[in-house]
Amino acid sequence: MNHPESQASLRRAALAFALASVLASCGKDAPERHGLLDAEGTSEPYLVQYLVPGADFLGVHGLTFDRDDNLYVGSVIGQAIHKVDVNTGESEVFVGPPQGMADDLEFGPDGTLVWTSILTGKVHARRPDGTVFVLADNLPGINSIAFRDDGRLFVTQVLWGDALWELDLKGRKEPRRVIADMGHLNGFDFGKDGLLYGPLLYKGRAVKIDVDSGALSAVAAGFRIPVAANLDSHDNLYVPDTALGRVLRVDIHSGEKTLVATVPEGIDNLALDSRDQLYITNMVDNAILKINTRTGATRTVVTSALAVPGGLDVRVENGVDQIYLGDLFSFKKISGASGAVTELKRGLRDRMEMPMTVTLQGNRAVTSSWFTNAVEVFNLATNESVATYHDLKHPVDALELEPGVLLIAEQGTGRLLRVSGEHGAKRKTIAENLPGMAAMRPVPGDKEGKPITRVYLTDTRNGQLLRLNPDNGKRQVIAEGLDRPEGFAVAPDGTIVLAEVGRRRLVRIDPQNGEVTEIARNLAIGYPAAEGMPPSYVLTGVGVSPSGAIYVSADRATALYKITPQQAAGH
Repeated sequence: MNHPESQASLRRAALAFALASVLASCGKDAPERHGLLDAEGTSEPYLVQYLVPGADFLGVHGLTFDRDDNLYVGSVIGQAIHKVDVNTGESEVFVGPPQGMADDLEFGPDGTLVWTSILTGKVHARRPDGTVFVLADNLPGINSIAFRDDGRLFVTQVLWGDALWELDLKGRKEPRRVIADMGHLNGFDFGKDGLLYGPLLYKGRAVKIDVDSGALSAVAAGFRIPVAANLDSHDNLYVPDTALGRVLRVDIHSGEKTLVATVPEGIDNLALDSRDQLYITNMVDNAILKINTRTGATRTVVTSALAVPGGLDVRVENGVDQIYLGDLFSFKKISGASGAVTELKRGLRDRMEMPMTVTLQGNRAVTSSWFTNAVEVFNLATNESVATYHDLKHPVDALELEPGVLLIAEQGTGRLLRVSGEHGAKRKTIAENLPGMAAMRPVPGDKEGKPITRVYLTDTRNGQLLRLNPDNGKRQVIAEGLDRPEGFAVAPDGTIVLAEVGRRRLVRIDPQNGEVTEIARNLAIGYPAAEGMPPSYVLTGVGVSPSGAIYVSADRATALYKITPQQAAGH
């Protein structure tokens, strides 16, 4: 029988022997020792991280409540209707792409949900049994929608049209035009008197309309850009002024206005639940806010740093990568170190052409927007616009060949244009039959300050990366067999880092032989294009810094990636 004292002595002896053995093994032949948390796993060649996290929405616009006070929110670019929990901010897709594109939406008396698809000119409806159908089409700019208490349905055309229509929900009657050319009637509502109340975007006032006669009369004036109007159960009219970030209450009898709340500029629409609780959307901030109509206090239901992240470019400022991003409703600068977002231009507050791509050249930035059919040039030292070019058909990218001379990829005509002169009066077609154009970048090699003599261009429909002469349009295929190539950047070593969105991956292309090497896969890129829109849709932007860090916009996640090369483990 062993005594406890004997067992303790044996343990001490064993420990002393083990310690002596370890010490004896120390020396030049001793194996390398690791700390407790040292691991010998392998590293991926590239580290993929979110620099700016995302959101469920790719833009947020109209909103409405059902009879049970469930909130539904529409997204135009995201082509989806979301059901949102106003307490938690959690959401689920109620109607997805492509049918779900909704600029405005409302439930009818029988529970049918009807919404407007502004980019396609269609009005969709969803019956309570889940059946979705097209109620009307061929209405460019179809925007706002509302039911009267008796079930009559009305919609308006805005921006690409200017008219108020009555639709037959049963589809038996042709649309009836009530009134036209009134000044772009946006989000509207019906009062207890049966009259329609709404704002005229371009005239800065709220009006009322008799939908039978078309008679229009003023209710209130003095707004900068009134974007919507809703009445509560007491016939108080709420009108948001998006350019000033103000929500106002209007007395429909006297026209007196009272400030309700001050919020960031960019309000898109509003809705009241059955208890007269007010909610608004802000398209710049990708946000839904609840407004306390007594105190002006706001509560954020959802928001995100980005709204519709598209094309981007990178440069180093004070030793830090700075990403310039076209976020559609704003022009942003993002720190590559911290992810901090700075607004350079804010939509509806500032004059700008809704940027969807960005090319940096010296101290200038060139942006393009197929949404507003314009190209704009900014001086980055002052953040001021120095030139704007209109009358384009779906420009998907642009760059300066030299100051005052632009190369514009006009996807809507399939032409590559050389544009110069005041307001772009001189336009020369450099190349044609390129309906799949997506992104451009200068080919390195030209001397600084000299005109650009070669450009790279992606053709997303033909799956090609091209090298092109901007003087005569001669082009050469650098790589082909790509699945929907979009944005790209030239790395410091001259290779091309490109987003192949059809395979949801980032690749590196050797311009000498066209060899393609994968960098990262399973990326949230390549959102499907809406009907009639450019195939690149929301361009997946790519930028590469001098350090080799790669930045990629993620339209499927409303986010921004940072992808950095890693050394192998143990190096």
